[in-house]
Amino acid sequence: LKAVILIGGPQKGTRFRPLSFEVPKPLFPVAGVPMVQHHIEACAKVPGMKEILLMGFYQPNEALSRFLVSAQQEFKIPIRYLQEYAALGTGGGIYHFRDQILSGGAEAFFVLNADVCSEFPLQEMLEFWQQHGNMHSFVILGTTANRTQALNYGCIVANADTQEVQHYVEKPSTFVSEIINCGIYLFTPAIFQHIGEVFQRNQQELALEESSNGWQRAEVIRLEQDVFTALAGSGKLYVYKTDGFWSQIKSAGSAIYASRLYLNQYSKSHPERLAQNKPGGPVIRGNVYIHPTASIDSTAVLGPNVSIGEGVTVGAGVRVRESIVLHGASLHDHTCVLNTIVGWDSTIGRWARVEGTPSDPNPNDPYAKIDSETLFRDGRLTPSITILGCSVTIPAEVVILNSIVLPHKELSRSYKNQIIL
Repeated sequence: LKAVILIGGPQKGTRFRPLSFEVPKPLFPVAGVPMVQHHIEACAKVPGMKEILLMGFYQPNEALSRFLVSAQQEFKIPIRYLQEYAALGTGGGIYHFRDQILSGGAEAFFVLNADVCSEFPLQEMLEFWQQHGNMHSFVILGTTANRTQALNYGCIVANADTQEVQHYVEKPSTFVSEIINCGIYLFTPAIFQHIGEVFQRNQQELALEESSNGWQRAEVIRLEQDVFTALAGSGKLYVYKTDGFWSQIKSAGSAIYASRLYLNQYSKSHPERLAQNKPGGPVIRGNVYIHPTASIDSTAVLGPNVSIGEGVTVGAGVRVRESIVLHGASLHDHTCVLNTIVGWDSTIGRWARVEGTPSDPNPNDPYAKIDSETLFRDGRLTPSITILGCSVTIPAEVVILNSIVLPHKELSRSYKNQIIL
């Protein structure tokens, strides 16, 4: 078995700015560890996993190399990064590197999108495939969404008895099904024949349209639209439905929601990562992650759903909830931070209040997903999580509400509903 994690590239993740300026989005910390580490951890647990490949078109930089070295040591499994020469789409990348994926005689391999958070029921998918499938069949992980939100995802119509996929539509314009694609797949080498057919077809079409401006490439192949749509109804594609948690991480607001889901899971999977109330320590409410190097005043109140990064200092009387505070930030005495991501090395002055509006799914609907809102609606900034980029300085006694502050800004007054460039 192998696993491939698709991490995209620098021009992707635009909705994640200004946070993705400083660090590739897959390395952004969610619940205290880099987003993609949750995927690696889940893959490493599957018996028989021989290698994990990260695939994307980031230039291999120091942060990525350092992360790969430490992850290999921690999970005792070979992890490599394969860099695409351009954005090849979800299917084009794995087709381009098919020899690397199949080297060593891989019988099957998982493909995971890096921008989802999930319980990753990989072992269950494998068992489901062993019961239902054969060497020529593939499994998609699916989950239930509500009727209106299903339109934002790939929708799957499956046979209720066999779970065979009969119809697949990516982001349909009208309601098709409540079962949506989670971006996690189990393939066998036979998938490359199907991707290869799309590749040949693309090449023929491009040869016919020689007059086209030449920006299209035959190698750009999307698994969802190009491959699954064709495979549906052929008896080769199955859906494994999960009731576990699942969410996309497209915008910075969804990172706080994902952090909540993972922190919740830690009580079972990593109780050692959750902070406890101790005499002389800060007040902890609900699930909170605190990096061992952070220094926190005993009168601070943290939680629920708070993640405090490396070397953060939190002063007296500080209140933090539903927020991510990234490494090196400092919150001076009596600041209040709600529904906010505080960027690296940022400083919030005394008695300041930094607050955002949560973009949570509807709590009364068990199948509700997080809406990936656009930044603007009717020419106005949509109220959402407040984001401070790296090295932002907020003076004492100001209020920052529903705003996005770009890196290296020194503010002098209060702001509301603004992007501060």
